[in-house]
Order: sequence, then structure tokens, then C-alpha cells
Amino acid sequence: MSDETTALDLAQQAVAEAPEDVTAQMRFYERLADSELFLLLEREAEGDSIEPRIFPLGDGPVVLVFDREVRLADFVGEAAYYAGLSGRQVVKLLAGKGMGLGVNLGVPHSETVLPAEAVDWLAATLEHRPEQAEERPREVSAPGAVPEQVLRGLDVKLATAGGLAQIAFLATVVYESGRSGHLLAFVDAVPGAEGALATAAGEALTFSGLEAGEMDVAFLAASDPMSARLAKVGLRFDLPEPEAVEVTEIDPPGMDPDAPPILR
Repeated sequence: MSDETTALDLAQQAVAEAPEDVTAQMRFYERLADSELFLLLEREAEGDSIEPRIFPLGDGPVVLVFDREVRLADFVGEAAYYAGLSGRQVVKLLAGKGMGLGVNLGVPHSETVLPAEAVDWLAATLEHRPEQAEERPREVSAPGAVPEQVLRGLDVKLATAGGLAQIAFLATVVYESGRSGHLLAFVDAVPGAEGALATAAGEALTFSGLEAGEMDVAFLAASDPMSARLAKVGLRFDLPEPEAVEVTEIDPPGMDPDAPPILR
């Protein structure tokens, strides 16, 4: 058994210590969605088709995932087939099928079982996409009193978006229409990355645990005068440089987000 403590361990421990804390619950779901998980299979994958091993429990069938390969191996105790998927891919596969999700079973202070209703809720939450609109800013100023959990959520989310943009600024904005709110502006985003960045920002707000709230997202060139205005008053987030990744010719099932595995 590995002694490593993972981000998912810490999130689950926070829920166990404060089971009524909505913020802790939402952070756990966020960590689950963003984690790479190893799904226990019944047999070897055939192309993009996978068959999870299903365990019938009193509250309904569940499939098992672990956030480390060694944890899966320790639980099974023998050679086993598995597929590496993101948490969001796992819940998307299971949504609407009446299956629960066992997470890190056999790992003290980390194991938990999500009922099918929770799996369906998380899948639906992750399917939400921001609405597009066009408005012209009239004024921008310092962001003011932004809840700490939102700032922490943005820090975590943007840390996973390395290479998609250089920097982002959070500010208070007043539009020519008179509407006001918070604006997160990405500077020099990679073409085609706008959707992923907007979704990441939206999830940071969704999983903050706040009952309500909204945040506009914009994309600017560094040469845009608005970028200079935001740099003077906004809260700056520096996105990390992308890590070098060794490319292999064959990907395990489900690792291509545009071609998810087929659940049998």
C-alpha cells in the first residue's frame, strides 16, 4: 500500500470531518472530476470498448475506481484489467445507468461510495456549458470582496490549464448596458482553447459551494487596450507553462476526450 496522500484523499477527509459542509462536498466532487482514475474492468478492453467489473451491493450495483494503480492492485490482490480515465469521463459513462461509484475502496480515510443519484448529478453538472454573449465594458476596477473559496477554486483550476493562455485578470466590470459583475479575462489564449478555459472558470464557481453567483469570461489579445486597463486594477493569475509530454503511438481506452470509450 502506498503511503502517498493524494488530492482526492484530502478532499474526502475534509468531507468526513465536516459532513454537513457543502463547500467540502463540492470540492470533493471537483477533485473527483479532475482526477485521473483507474477503472476496474471485467476483461481486457477491446479497442475503445470497455466492460467495468460490476459489484452488486444492497443499495444497487457499483463499479470501482482508484486514483492510483497500486491502490487498485492492493484491493484486487491479483492481476486485473483496468482503464485509465478522467473522473469526468467515468461519470459520463455511468450517467443514467443506475450504477454507483466506489472510490478508493480499501484505502483508509479515502474510501467512499457514491450512489447512482450522485453520479448522475455530477455528470449533469459537468455537462453545463457557459452561454455566449457580447457586451462592451464601460468601467473596470479592482475585484473587491470575492469569496475565498472562489479564489481558491480559480487557483486550482487555472493551474491545470497550463499552456492554454498566458495570464488572466479578475476584476469588477460595469457594462454600457448598466449591468455589473465580475469579469475573468484571459490574455492571449491559444486559439480553440476558449471553450475549455470558460468551462474551467465556470466549474471553479460551480464547485465553490456558493448558492448563487456568476462570473463573465472574456478573451483578449495582449495588444488590446483593455488588457492594459485590467493589468492595472485586476487580480492577476499566471497560468503555468505546459509540461513536456512524451507522445506514444497507442493511447489506452478513454484517454482521447474526443473518442471516449464505449461502455458495454
